[in-house]
Amino acid sequence: MTKRLSIAFVRRGYSPTGGAETYLKRLAPGVIEAGHNVQLIATNEWPEDQWPFGSVTRLRAESVIGFADELEQIRPRLDCGVLVSLERIWSCDVYRAGDGVHRAWLARRRNFELPLKQFVRALNRKHRDLLQLEESLLADRKAARVIVASRMVKNEIIDLYGYPADRIELIRNGVPVDKFRFDPGLREKGREDLKLKPDQIALLFAGSGWERKGLLFAIQAMALCKNRKLRLLVAGRGNERRYRTTRLRFWREEPVQFLGEVSDVMRLYAVADIFILPTFYDPFSNACLEAFACGLPVITTRSNGFSEIIEDSVHGSIVDHAGNLVGLRDAIRFWSDPPRREVARWTNIERASQFDISKNVEQTLEILTRVAL
Repeated sequence: MTKRLSIAFVRRGYSPTGGAETYLKRLAPGVIEAGHNVQLIATNEWPEDQWPFGSVTRLRAESVIGFADELEQIRPRLDCGVLVSLERIWSCDVYRAGDGVHRAWLARRRNFELPLKQFVRALNRKHRDLLQLEESLLADRKAARVIVASRMVKNEIIDLYGYPADRIELIRNGVPVDKFRFDPGLREKGREDLKLKPDQIALLFAGSGWERKGLLFAIQAMALCKNRKLRLLVAGRGNERRYRTTRLRFWREEPVQFLGEVSDVMRLYAVADIFILPTFYDPFSNACLEAFACGLPVITTRSNGFSEIIEDSVHGSIVDHAGNLVGLRDAIRFWSDPPRREVARWTNIERASQFDISKNVEQTLEILTRVAL
């Protein structure tokens, strides 16, 4: 008989479009269904109706260090057998590095930021605090085990912190595949609502943190295509004014639609023809996996851990880096061909079926059970 676990998950803040929050809300029901108890340790940012899976311990501290300090203080009093953190804290039984490696991300930023912005960032206390906590978990080995979603992140942890490879587990992200399916009826209605003509090709960019995820490059690559049938749908939170494309005179109509934060993402996956995320750094994009499960070809970069599960020119296109505008342009042109997209749709759906959330739950519980012994 499998030992019943009492698991405390740690996630400090909350965003409706946050990848870690979405993943945690998919993981928890599977863990409960398997017969285990779960609780959440968070701040008041977590809405009560977004955690119906068990008790919530709310910490008062707002800063990253303050939250980690307060958790250390109350940890001896927590009724849990395994502490699983999706947050950088001082110590835990299992650390899921879903946000990637902060040190690696800062190094990548330096490649495209102006010196002044780099200087200002260096003065930002939050970044110093995150690095200090990351060092505690990885360099000081205060995370007994680490879970990553991509080989990219695993290699960064080993290379930058010397963390033992045999204590790092690779578990790919998962989605409820039965929910993310191609829906022809939803497509027709959604395109009508967005005023998309039948012959127009809809590129979809979804997610917040537009600078990191390469929205500017998606817009510029689309402009290089010089195809009036292209439209870019942008879902998520960001500074729209910065990305307005009034200088792109090639189109008679505005080619970019900013949709804001969208609760019904299924409608967007249905109306889209291509998903594009030319990101500078993404440990493993949930949005890419969702779009993939709906049959969309995905254009992304090798800096996205998701790229490790797809084959270039079969399931989508992988460019070397976000600034490769010619590569992005060629990928958009390649997938602008309707028969090619139709073939890829069913190939992608079949491949995505291997990444159902149930598999992630099973693999995660196997590790947590070993840790709890």
